[in-house]
Amino acid sequence: MKIKKLFQKTRFGIFALFGMISLSTSALCIYTVDTHLSEEYENNSKNIAKTIADSSVDILLNRDLAALQSLIDQFVEIQSIKYIYITDESGEFLAHTFVPGIPEVIRTDDPFKTEAIERNLPGMGDFVEVGSPILAGIAGTVHVGMDTGLIALKIQRAIGRQVYLICIILVVGFFAAIWLVNLAANPLGDLLAYAVGRARGEDGASDDKLLSRDDEVGHLANLFFYVSEGKKSEQSDT
Repeated sequence: MKIKKLFQKTRFGIFALFGMISLSTSALCIYTVDTHLSEEYENNSKNIAKTIADSSVDILLNRDLAALQSLIDQFVEIQSIKYIYITDESGEFLAHTFVPGIPEVIRTDDPFKTEAIERNLPGMGDFVEVGSPILAGIAGTVHVGMDTGLIALKIQRAIGRQVYLICIILVVGFFAAIWLVNLAANPLGDLLAYAVGRARGEDGASDDKLLSRDDEVGHLANLFFYVSEGKKSEQSDT
């Protein structure tokens, strides 16, 4: 039908608009949630590292390494914290939670780093490590590693519901667009059929319905009516 062809570009534009809105909204949600959760986990890890650093001062002064090991073992039970290790002022490892031993990547790295760094430990996964100095670094450094895989999983769960909502809106918008376009297409189809009928000299049952419409379709229908009636008058006069 010609009327449907007339609105093909309109429908395509509406669908493209809904798709662009959905994709941009999803990307913004993913970026926002990712940034927020990553910062939150990193800040929590820094706070934990600082807490351990503050709590281990007396333990280090007494050289009670067993108590120091017990202290960090408790913090590893916190979700997302996968490893903790403590080095002294010379870089020697005093306590750690690695099993069976300290990875070579960490052994060969600078033990005094405190800024957040990304690590890939073979056989363990990807981590973000933060550090906190003990007595401004005089007594050593605490290092805490958090699992980025767990962070990614939480991000997926957090944005999952938002993506579902966006998909529902997209589907509803798709069918709503078809319905709205049909609201305009159907009266134009009736108008086309009416114009063809008037051109053939036919009178339809829907004439009064179209002529009584107070919109562009009704105005065009009245125009066709007056034109066809004028032609009939000319033909009757001749």
